[in-house]
Amino acid sequence: MAIEKVDTLVVGGGQAGIAMSEHLGKNGIEHLVLEKNRIAEAWRSGRWDSLVANGPAWHDRFPNLEFSDCGPDEFPGKERVADYLVEYAGKVNAPIRTGVEVTNAARTADGSAFLVDTSEGQIEAKHIVAATGAFQTPVIPPIVPAEAQLEQVHSFHYRNPEQLPEGAVMVVGAGSSGAQIADELNRAGRKVFLSVGPHDRPPRAYRERDFVWWLGVLGLWDAPAMKPGTEHVTISVSGAYGGQTMDFRRLAGEGVTLVGLTDSYENGKLTFKDDLQANVAGGDANYKEMLDLADAYVARTGIDLPEEPEARKAFPDPDCLTNPIRELDLAKEGITSIIWATGFRQDFSWLKVDAFDDRGAPIHQRGVSKEPGIYFLGLPWQSRRGSTFIWGVWHDAKHVADQIAIKHAYMAYKAPSQR
Repeated sequence: MAIEKVDTLVVGGGQAGIAMSEHLGKNGIEHLVLEKNRIAEAWRSGRWDSLVANGPAWHDRFPNLEFSDCGPDEFPGKERVADYLVEYAGKVNAPIRTGVEVTNAARTADGSAFLVDTSEGQIEAKHIVAATGAFQTPVIPPIVPAEAQLEQVHSFHYRNPEQLPEGAVMVVGAGSSGAQIADELNRAGRKVFLSVGPHDRPPRAYRERDFVWWLGVLGLWDAPAMKPGTEHVTISVSGAYGGQTMDFRRLAGEGVTLVGLTDSYENGKLTFKDDLQANVAGGDANYKEMLDLADAYVARTGIDLPEEPEARKAFPDPDCLTNPIRELDLAKEGITSIIWATGFRQDFSWLKVDAFDDRGAPIHQRGVSKEPGIYFLGLPWQSRRGSTFIWGVWHDAKHVADQIAIKHAYMAYKAPSQR
């Protein structure tokens, strides 16, 4: 079978791959996008049924296409977001092949290109953009053994309360996914325990502006990339039920039992670190900092926004926060399932190049790899705080595409003797 050749191969047909295709096309760079499933598959099958976007429709989108059937301040559901991405791929004429999996990529013998093995044959590419995103392989910590008589599922595979066996549920992880799932299960009448680790907890909205607006005017979306290893800040915010601040005291007042960071398991008992009060206090401090920054901005600029003193009123401390639980007998509490909202790890094992550190994380500068011809897109904090958001990845894609175009210009140079 003949080897297909292309200038730039983009691996991944989600929001990152689509944005990359748009900017490569604008630069006149021949390219191909491969997606092993459907376009934006993770939005459809890697999210629970009731999930909505964490940002309002006016903000969490590509710059050149609005959500046509969703109000600007609404939070579109996961299927609507996936449909939007499919629509955008068509709008920019992205050359996406679905159902094609990339299994291996390495330099050719002469080093001039990369030979890529796929489920439909081989492709030779001068450049590869790994646009597989930040959420690739679900991670469940090795705490509770598989033989324990419990249903254990990662939040990536959670769909709805009816999926779980009867009984109480332990949710581990209080970022956006864990907090929202715990809230949903509690509203469905389940007894819920929520393990809360360190986190940021911004207000959903303040003084009639969503927190994404505040991050924008305060310049915080453009905060520079964090130090390696510190990119994964847990943020608890929700667009569910019309958008609400994820207040753990409120959840506890509604019936959720809070515990600290999950530490160990032995003889049917889970133990937790003595850090619940500190973790909640850290989230409170982050919340109050955002309010202070917003108030200071209003005072400095004179913008006409109504005051909102009630935003600083705290829910009462629940007993589980005043007297933290350090150990739970799962059977005694009727806990029959555990949902691990414990994040993901990236998997670039298919990419056989010298572009990674000893942890397997990409070594790059704003997506440009240390390995010539290799690029990354959709990484957390790739260039800024907003890099993993739909609009943020669009801007990162423009930079990466421009770098490929610049390389083309340099490679086109001819010495005087060659002219």
